[in-house]
Amino acid sequence: MSDRSGSHPSNRRPIHRQVSFEFLGTGVSSGVPVIGCSCLTCTSRDLKDKRLRCSAALRFGGDRGEERTILFDAGPDLRQQALRAGLERVDALLFTHNHVDHTWGLDEIRRFNTLMEGPVDIYANDHTLEFLRRVYGHIFDSKNNVQPSYVASVIPHRLLPMVPEELFGLRITPIPLLHGKLPVLGFRVDAVHPMVAARAGIDDLLPLAYCTDVSGIPTETWPMLEGLRTLVLGALRSRKHPTHFSIDEAVDAAQRVGAKETWFIHMNHEVRHEPVDRALPNGIRLAWDGLVLPRTAEEERNEDEWALGWRE
Repeated sequence: MSDRSGSHPSNRRPIHRQVSFEFLGTGVSSGVPVIGCSCLTCTSRDLKDKRLRCSAALRFGGDRGEERTILFDAGPDLRQQALRAGLERVDALLFTHNHVDHTWGLDEIRRFNTLMEGPVDIYANDHTLEFLRRVYGHIFDSKNNVQPSYVASVIPHRLLPMVPEELFGLRITPIPLLHGKLPVLGFRVDAVHPMVAARAGIDDLLPLAYCTDVSGIPTETWPMLEGLRTLVLGALRSRKHPTHFSIDEAVDAAQRVGAKETWFIHMNHEVRHEPVDRALPNGIRLAWDGLVLPRTAEEERNEDEWALGWRE
């Protein structure tokens, strides 16, 4: 097996798209490689086995024609992810839940405040908002800081399950999921404004559901997963886990949903990308850091050539 990491397609910046969904990170709370581990995944030269903590960016032309970026979660790798993806704005930040691998990048929002010359709207349920206020007192109660300092400026908004938010021509519906015993949120994204719905490529991506860190889907949530073009779903590892879907459990859920494309995220270092991805059913893939949807035919050809080279 040769080292082809330098030519990996995810190293190339994506072409301009009127709509794109980029996987900024696809890994677990420890990331991959794991500190101090010499397993086959952690020592792999395949860049698809290098996973930062989970986050994603949806970029599109809004209902007034301007460029918009919606960020899903803000983990501790956000600065590195934003630099790699070339992010220059965040118009809204949606939190799935309060765990540190999904929230400990909130400080990095301050740079987007500078670029956009204003605060960033953040959206979360009550449990997550309480956590953020407690952990980020220097942001939410900046008047109590010992001295003025460069801190993020945010406007918090409370999310309620099944109550949609209209953002820039999109309808984003928080959908209830279970992460072990913890109720968390996924998000369903639909284009509702005619100008946004007419964007080139929108039908190749939306409706989309983003569902990370999930071990169970409540009965009332299944109807919200109908008619999807794209499903993003957590799949931790092959073995069962009390708070995450295993790969087999995620496959079962994905096949029940029946989206045109399903992409698994939140994989740990027990999952080597190439052999696991190759064994998945048609229409279901492992995502990787830097993957941008929808993919062009050229990108798919490049990816097929890369995968063939690794198998050889």
